[in-house]
Amino acid sequence: MQNTTLLILAAGMGSRFNGLKQMAPIGENGESILDYSVYDAIKSGFNKVVFVIRTEFEKEFREKITKKFENKINVEYVFQNLNDLPNGFSCPKDRKVPWGTGHAVLSASNIINEPFCVINADDFYGYESFKKIIEFFSEDSNNLCMVYFKLGKTLSPFGGVNRAICNLDKGLLKNLIEKFNIQKKNNTILSNNKQILDSKTPVSMGMWGFRPSIFVKLEEILKEFLKGNIKKLNSEFLIPEAINSIIQDHREKMFALSTNSKWYGITYNEDCIFVKENVKKIVDGGEYKKELF
Repeated sequence: MQNTTLLILAAGMGSRFNGLKQMAPIGENGESILDYSVYDAIKSGFNKVVFVIRTEFEKEFREKITKKFENKINVEYVFQNLNDLPNGFSCPKDRKVPWGTGHAVLSASNIINEPFCVINADDFYGYESFKKIIEFFSEDSNNLCMVYFKLGKTLSPFGGVNRAICNLDKGLLKNLIEKFNIQKKNNTILSNNKQILDSKTPVSMGMWGFRPSIFVKLEEILKEFLKGNIKKLNSEFLIPEAINSIIQDHREKMFALSTNSKWYGITYNEDCIFVKENVKKIVDGGEYKKELF
């Protein structure tokens, strides 16, 4: 079996969640969503996990999160640094927030030389989703992939969410369109501009199957992004925007993989109880051990 890495983006602070939601306990023994993702990755065949974190919570992250499974999978860390920009660019002194998910992926460019899957630390994707990525990499040695979920299964009962709507054609991702503040009201799903959306609409929840060649392309697009946005203190270089550029320029093919796994995520503090209840049902159904590690 080829080497395959799981790259977990865990450097962001949850503004609406008001804290480090990556560490929020949702399992009966204090497991975080991230713990379940690593468990699923090991089970499906990944042999390395790389965490993108920020230096200020490295000690707490290592102690509370990764210490428990360091003897079960190769674990490495990289840091998303505000000043880590391409030659010719420098970070404005007043900037406080990270440069976004696309920049976070680039943080790992020096230690990943094999196919890799990117996920968010605070999203629960389910075992089948990880298995789909592994199967794709074993069957296709050239292209990229992503796992999509149905919009109606990814909403929060506690407030609006942003989602990247997928435009698919014959199994390929053609483009992503970001919709904002999506909420379900009276059995109707509406975006912030009152557009009605179908519950079965495919959406990306940030689960990507990449190859090391993506790093060169991401850096090229990052340079273009910085030319127009470096002085905007809250601007973010996001993966969906970069992917749109890459596939619309026909530089890569990205296959869209469906999954029967259930997605859960924490956007608001109130989501924790909802996620805990649903994960407990999955654990009680026998899909996971009562104590993961």
